[in-house]
Amino acid sequence: MVALLNLGYLGVEMAVAVAIGSVSLFADSVDFFEDFAINVLIVVALGWSMRGQARAGKALAAIILLPALAAAWTAVVKAGDPEAPDPVALVVTAGGALVVNLACTLVLRRFRHGSGSLTAGAFLSARNDVLVNAAIILMGLLTAWTGSGWPDLVLGVVIIVLNVGAAQEVWETATEEHLAARALAGDLDDD
Repeated sequence: MVALLNLGYLGVEMAVAVAIGSVSLFADSVDFFEDFAINVLIVVALGWSMRGQARAGKALAAIILLPALAAAWTAVVKAGDPEAPDPVALVVTAGGALVVNLACTLVLRRFRHGSGSLTAGAFLSARNDVLVNAAIILMGLLTAWTGSGWPDLVLGVVIIVLNVGAAQEVWETATEEHLAARALAGDLDDD
């Protein structure tokens, strides 16, 4: 359900982001693809061994970085001339994204600790998305007030920081799971 919600809103948000030239909304739309991919990976990997899930968790950490890279590229391109995006379209679209991500967060909350790095990664990603959507709404209001494109550009950088932090957290959990799997299998030295 979470994967399908993310896939469905991806097209909406990306189309609006491109139409109004919003860095933060574009980064968030790429994030919907990331969430779709994460949740498909979880469905596939839950039946895998502990070691396989740890490897999938590391892949998940890499997937979480995709929106950060997309936001960075878009921010660099737009930094020379940060034109203000349409604040009404920005706020309405981010409001829809907030509803979708809040629903996903509520669904994933009960699985947060259930299967290690995979479900923790999905929950953290959805939770971060709710925060980002609220920030985009506030930034849209600030954009309406100032008429500047800089708030949108700055928020794009904040999205990068959030995704890098989540990726690091998932990577660390996956590394711990991989070590635990190796220890259970007797693959670790006592050194």
